[in-house]
Amino acid sequence: MAISVATSRAESVYDGTSYPGALVVVSSLFFMWGFCTVLNDALIPHLQAIFALNYLQASLVQLAFFGSYFLFAQPASRIIEWIGYQRTMVVGLFTMAAGALLFLPAASTAKYALFLSAQVVLAAGVTILQVAANPYVTILGSPETASSRLNLTQAFNTLGDAVAPYIGSVLILGRATAGDATSQRVSAAAHRIREAASVKLPYIGIAVILLVLAATIALYKFPRLAVTQDFRPGAAMSDSTDSIWNHPHVWLGALAIFIYVGAEVSIGSFLAKFISGPTIGAMRLEAAAKLVTVYWGGMMVGRFAGSAIMQRVAPNRLLTLMGVGAAAMVFLALCTNGHVAMWSILAVGLFNSIMFPTIFTLGVSEMGEMTGQASGLLVQAIVGGAAFPVLMGHLADSYGIHRALVLPLLCYFFVIYYGMAGFRIYPTENQSHVEPAR
Repeated sequence: MAISVATSRAESVYDGTSYPGALVVVSSLFFMWGFCTVLNDALIPHLQAIFALNYLQASLVQLAFFGSYFLFAQPASRIIEWIGYQRTMVVGLFTMAAGALLFLPAASTAKYALFLSAQVVLAAGVTILQVAANPYVTILGSPETASSRLNLTQAFNTLGDAVAPYIGSVLILGRATAGDATSQRVSAAAHRIREAASVKLPYIGIAVILLVLAATIALYKFPRLAVTQDFRPGAAMSDSTDSIWNHPHVWLGALAIFIYVGAEVSIGSFLAKFISGPTIGAMRLEAAAKLVTVYWGGMMVGRFAGSAIMQRVAPNRLLTLMGVGAAAMVFLALCTNGHVAMWSILAVGLFNSIMFPTIFTLGVSEMGEMTGQASGLLVQAIVGGAAFPVLMGHLADSYGIHRALVLPLLCYFFVIYYGMAGFRIYPTENQSHVEPAR
């Protein structure tokens, strides 16, 4: 077994039924929020060129996007309590569509602040989806295979991650560079508006797809699971004196997600600029952005493989091994140049693959009626994707983007620690100790 949850409330009501249809429908949501999140990797260098931003200023895109996780994760938990998982997913999709449409006035006026505002609204919808969909997947089947199941759905998330940089390079960076030859014949403001217009088509398409998905989710007949009532955030607990802060594996898991997502997003945000550098790949930015697909594609392959491997290997052991591999690849990229550095940093995506879903599943393990609350905290910790890119941007401005890789290198050491020791579940006054299998 991947995880032993013999004492959890989830297992006490699980009737042996699986729900593949519902899992497929929910997986489409994972794809869309992955696509919207990683499209920023093409958007950031584009906005950096339009507004002549340094690395720190460009990182505000990720600050706006991932800062929404901190602001909206707990409210999203309350929305689930009020209206349930299915309706909450619909609310999240409509919110994302509204955020995507806000890119149109941002592009028409070429105002950086409006682009950041659109990111906040789009990410608010993503946050709502994350808080609802991640724990819902863990209860659509046996608790013992929850980590494997979440890795499988997260693989569809990284399918969206892998597709987004290529599409962004073609529809955003490719179309934007086409007008460079005439840029000197127009005013600076008109040039910015013309270049910013390249974001309109992809975000209109995103909005349409999100609205179709919202209608699909609203009409789909999801299984009525009794356990979902117990997993709702804020649901009445059998012992009101207990708290998620009494469970170190939960708050250490939140810290691990905060640090891991910070490393993943920091690398992805500046990857195109790093690859295009004269001492690394020495290529055009558009070509470098297409190579970012390899980074996210590695995550997709790793998650599909990880879903199968976790049927036989304990999740915490695999997490530790992948943490060591990621740290080794970043260290190699930090110490070398040319194609060795380029392919080393791209390989980090493969090792990142199982980290988020595995940490998440270990973090909510055996939380019973408090699973929803633990989920809210873990999703809120994704705000690390806002904090670390800003810090890495400052390091890149001060010491160069190559040396700034020391930041994600340090992050992976904590991931290794969580896989080795931080995941352990300790008994509390309200719970007997049952440790996950290792």
